[in-house]
Amino acid sequence: MPIAAGPQPTTDTASASTAGTRTRNEARKAALGSFVGAVVDWYDFLLYGIVAALVFNTEFFPKVSPAMGTLAAFATFGVGFLFRPLGGFIFGHYGDRLGRKRMLVVTVAMMGLSTAAIGLLPSFASIGWWAPVLLVTLRAIQGFAVGGEWGGAALMAVESAPERNKAFYSSGVQVGYGVGLVLSTGLVSLISRSMDNASFIAWGWRLPFLFSVLLVLVALWIRSSMAESREFVEKVGEHGERRLRAPIVEALLRHPKAFLLIIALRLAELFTMYIVTAFALNYSTANLGMRREFFLGIGLLVGALSCVTIPCFAWLADRFGRRRIYMLGATLGVLGAVPFFVALDARSTVWIVVFAVLLANVAHDMVVSVQQPMFTELFGTEYRYSGAGVGYQVASVVGGGFTPFIAVALVNMAGGSWHPVAAYLGGGCLISLLVAARMKTGRT
Repeated sequence: MPIAAGPQPTTDTASASTAGTRTRNEARKAALGSFVGAVVDWYDFLLYGIVAALVFNTEFFPKVSPAMGTLAAFATFGVGFLFRPLGGFIFGHYGDRLGRKRMLVVTVAMMGLSTAAIGLLPSFASIGWWAPVLLVTLRAIQGFAVGGEWGGAALMAVESAPERNKAFYSSGVQVGYGVGLVLSTGLVSLISRSMDNASFIAWGWRLPFLFSVLLVLVALWIRSSMAESREFVEKVGEHGERRLRAPIVEALLRHPKAFLLIIALRLAELFTMYIVTAFALNYSTANLGMRREFFLGIGLLVGALSCVTIPCFAWLADRFGRRRIYMLGATLGVLGAVPFFVALDARSTVWIVVFAVLLANVAHDMVVSVQQPMFTELFGTEYRYSGAGVGYQVASVVGGGFTPFIAVALVNMAGGSWHPVAAYLGGGCLISLLVAARMKTGRT
């Protein structure tokens, strides 16, 4: 008697299973590619800020007073931010028309090459005023490249991620910031400890810039294997068959308020990170006589912890709501501003570390863990790279690029007092908190 066969999987079921596996693999590759590229770009971008605080005032601006040299060094740091909106506009335009993947290959190559060129740049003593001119030019190229990076990396991760895990899958874009901070701060700290101060200022600071070439090669290898965003292919076509003529115009006409929302929501992120890392490094060494290795060590700690805290907060946000996690982070930014500077003024190393971690690893990381889906979903797929990318980079200029410069200027105007900087930090976080509280809930 023949034995009845059990139910066999249908062709449709098998196809669905295969498609599901392929989709998960694509999501993981997109997340990895976004993460690795972000590491390269943020390593390069943050390295400049660290070295500017330690070396550039004497190597490239020696003909002015020490205070003005520091302001000039941080002004060149801010130039990179000025060119980020242009990069967001150009790469966003072509990213919406031709695809995310192509633009991400260009951004990471451009960033790495300009960084390596800074490492080879002669100082003021060798070529005079051409040195700061070329430094500013290369910093502008860095800003242009990183301006196109965030939008593409965030979209590749968000658009490829499972619906219920978009914050978690796209958090690698921000974890890349932490890894870049660890690598840049770690290399500078290691090289600084391995040689005397004269050697470090003469040539040692160049080595971390040259290391960027190796990181770029790794990133290009990984990104070349990524598939184009599935959501982009479905809405626009694999080769941009249904592309818009001017995506940024469409984004501005349909969602004008979204740009202002992004600017306001990024203040808490930008103020906490750049004041704790770039400004505090300079303030503690120049005004308080503290060793530079101490704040370089804090930069290492902050970057290492963010590799854990950001994905953890993103995981919580996917389950309990992005806006709740964001508002909690902004609130802690407001509350931690004054205590951080009180600890700094008292030179209390333990409390400096505690409040630096509170601002940079709790407040900051809560805020950035939800930004990728929160910002990109403000715009339609066909013009999302342009809308979210440009909005994000304009916010970088308003709230980030000149934050160390403004903070140094505030200290100088206040006769060395930290109080205006604490108010600046707390006020920015408060604005972000109030704007988030008024946002519509929805999926956020």
